[in-house]
Amino acid sequence: MSGIRLRLTFPESLVREPIIAQLVRRFEVIPNIRRADVRVASGWMVCEMEGEPAAVEAALIWLDQQGVTVDLLGDVLES
Repeated sequence: MSGIRLRLTFPESLVREPIIAQLVRRFEVIPNIRRADVRVASGWMVCEMEGEPAAVEAALIWLDQQGVTVDLLGDVLES
């Protein structure tokens, strides 16, 4: 399993969509939401995502295809 830290930015058209629920079901990744701000016109989320490396990569590609802006913030450090 590998983990990365992300900032996801959602446009107005996706704010009401269950993107994270779909992500979990489709790719069997585990998101850990650390911070979020969701408003009517836009939203963002900082999260850690864990899963098999291929699943995480596929999930990031899928998010981009859906219109979510994905910014990589780095690897999650184990404590």
